Amino acid sequence: MANIIAVIWDFDKTLVDGYMQDPIFEEYNVDATAFWREVASLPEKYMKEQGVKVNKDTIYLNQFIKYAKQGVFPGLNNAKLKTFGARLKLYPGIPELFQKTKELVLKNPQYQKYDIKVEHYVVSTGMTPIIEGSVVMDYVDGVWGCDLIEEGEGENRIISELGYTIDNTSKTRAIFEINKGSNIHPEIDVNAAMPEEARRVHFRNMIYIADGPSDIPAFSLVHANGGSTFAIYPKGDERAFRQVELLRASGRIDTYAEADYTENSQSYMWISSKIKEIADRICVEEKSRIKETVKDTPKHLNT
Repeated sequence: MANIIAVIWDFDKTLVDGYMQDPIFEEYNVDATAFWREVASLPEKYMKEQGVKVNKDTIYLNQFIKYAKQGVFPGLNNAKLKTFGARLKLYPGIPELFQKTKELVLKNPQYQKYDIKVEHYVVSTGMTPIIEGSVVMDYVDGVWGCDLIEEGEGENRIISELGYTIDNTSKTRAIFEINKGSNIHPEIDVNAAMPEEARRVHFRNMIYIADGPSDIPAFSLVHANGGSTFAIYPKGDERAFRQVELLRASGRIDTYAEADYTENSQSYMWISSKIKEIADRICVEEKSRIKETVKDTPKHLNT
């Protein structure tokens, strides 16, 4: 029975008002604007100087490693990164929305009759330790992000190498892992052929929520396979508004709203309504399946 509803979230500017790395710059008194400007120049720099292509989504991680090794970010390791998660400025209504949407299904007897559940996942190009240090982890069922390898001993440990990375294209792999259940059952190869009906989370039972054009690959995958897509923009940000409107007009997303998840906000009502819609459909499908499976008992023939 495909009874799992998966709500899949981007992180920066979707759940967080800004970027997850902001507390790092504050801690070490580093100019964030200058840092990101330098990061933006790296693809052209490396191509011009060395003829080397870089991944524009994850090259920023090399810069954090470089700054840690140079002492600009002294003592920056995974444990330190995790502490920054507690300092993030989340949008209104987060993390409460996670709990409320889970309870929406858990407290409905009809949905529980078919053991329907809501699971929340974060798929981000950001740093996994920071996400894991945030309050959303009390309600999140899984995280895909970027992991960093350390060097050194004890208090001298610092981030030194890239480990696992996620970019805006490989987010689709994470979505397939959720779809096939590879995150729950590691023995399932995400590249293995599997009928949709045999997969743990059907695409039509997914809701993907993010903030803009960089998430087009993930939006497109979920939308094209019958799932629901929703975009967020900061209140009063006209440029961000135009971006999400373009996504809607081009058929990438179903709709969008301001980044406010408090109860009775447009975002809260749309997400809650969509979860109910999916849960109601699962109930109808399960009733139909059971009816088709259970045959009538034999009856005496009239003589």
